[in-house]
Amino acid sequence: MTRHWIIDRFDNAARGLPAVANGGMGGDEAASPPRRPLIPAAVLVPLIERRQGMTVMLTKRTDHLSAHAGQVSFPGGRIEAADADADAAALREAEEEIGLAGAQVEILGRLDTHVTGTGFRVVPIVGLVDRDFVARPSTHEVEEVFEVPLDFFLDPANCQMQRRPDANPEQSVDAFRHGRHFIWGATARILISLRRHLARP
Repeated sequence: MTRHWIIDRFDNAARGLPAVANGGMGGDEAASPPRRPLIPAAVLVPLIERRQGMTVMLTKRTDHLSAHAGQVSFPGGRIEAADADADAAALREAEEEIGLAGAQVEILGRLDTHVTGTGFRVVPIVGLVDRDFVARPSTHEVEEVFEVPLDFFLDPANCQMQRRPDANPEQSVDAFRHGRHFIWGATARILISLRRHLARP
């Protein structure tokens, strides 16, 4: 799988706003969209071409945050009034959280929007990241930045229904286990959406 192959999977149509999908932003799952007004948000799904193949960059949030503490997520957050669009918001958040400059990202397109149980409407922005990028995580928000081979997420066998690791352990959710990382909620759902997008003929 190469950079050119990934680029070919994203055409101009992918830049339009797609349908809404329900899911959790970090780990929060929603059976139905919340009734209160949704907060617009965006995340960057960073792909990096390494010698051994394409990888997905993820972050682990610090334990002291008020929302989704300690969970695996993509760089991202609320779309602010000063942001031109979801792309700009995702790039701004990525720079704030992991030191990724916008000039180091080639935006490819968008995946399905996700509504979270915590009241966010999240637009995932897929981007190719300069392979020379070195993460400089915000110590306040990010405990760890790590990469997982894209092929791992493209294999449906690696996504299984597992119990939530939070206050609702009786509820099962789509999740990935990679090494010591447990990836679930909207992060897992976005990765599933990415797999489906790349699998299109």
